[in-house]
Amino acid sequence: MSDAGHIPVLLAEALDALAIAPGKRFIDGTFGAGGYTRAILDRGGDVLALDRDPTAIAAGQALVAEAGGRLKLVETRFSRMEQAAGADKYDGVVLDIGVSSMQFDEAERGFSFRFDGPLDMRMSRNGRSAADLVNELEQDDLANLIYLYGEERASRRIARAICAARATAPITTTLRLAEIVARANPGRPQDIHPATRTFQALRIAVNEELDEFSHALEGAERLLKPGGRLAVVTFHSLEDRIAKKFFADRSGRGRAASRLLPGEIAPPEPTFVLRPPQPVAASDEEARNNPRARSAKLRWAERLASPARET
Repeated sequence: MSDAGHIPVLLAEALDALAIAPGKRFIDGTFGAGGYTRAILDRGGDVLALDRDPTAIAAGQALVAEAGGRLKLVETRFSRMEQAAGADKYDGVVLDIGVSSMQFDEAERGFSFRFDGPLDMRMSRNGRSAADLVNELEQDDLANLIYLYGEERASRRIARAICAARATAPITTTLRLAEIVARANPGRPQDIHPATRTFQALRIAVNEELDEFSHALEGAERLLKPGGRLAVVTFHSLEDRIAKKFFADRSGRGRAASRLLPGEIAPPEPTFVLRPPQPVAASDEEARNNPRARSAKLRWAERLASPARET
């Protein structure tokens, strides 16, 4: 499966971080094309794999059959991994945050402006689509969304152009939106496409990706055994900030009980320990062979015996 258009990023580094061994149990919270799951199975681990995309679940059934009972594949958001796991505890959790190449390559999913397709972007195929947001949000709300989730400095100009265009006819396709954005904010030939950040912002908003990610990290903390590993691969700064802050907070970095002022409450016991160097970036060779790897960062930590934090 992983050969069919999707190359797992930082695969070897993530597998090493997870310390996979026969008989250990792992959660792959972002099954996608099954690259991480297959690699864990090949090293002898058992896997509970999750994905909110019904297309990925259907495509993964062949791997379920091939795994002979060592793989359970569940259609759910990774923020709900605790419900999927039940009372079980695990030796490792891996999260590869971002859209899979399969989704980008399917024009009907609306994730990419490389093809003309419906402006959808819903991973789970339900709820509000990107077209709903583009055509229904007030101009200021749309500008804020593009700025916050796309880190797009031209968000006001882009939102104004979108609202002017939709007054003529609803914006329902990827190429029409990309053309509107490109006219409002033309870039230099060597830059990324002018619509890249706007599409990122809409995708994050449609799928509630940042909230989902934060909840998944907290769920992994509760599900891991002492000594278990949490490995996270991110692809842009918004995701990486969440991972960096979570690991810094849970490892107690920058907080020392001995420096407390009178009356201050001691910080909670660390629940993870970080192993340097962090973050891990793709090698030059991987970045050349797989453009998705250029922005990828791996952060990982080992679970301590302290109780999980209350959230």
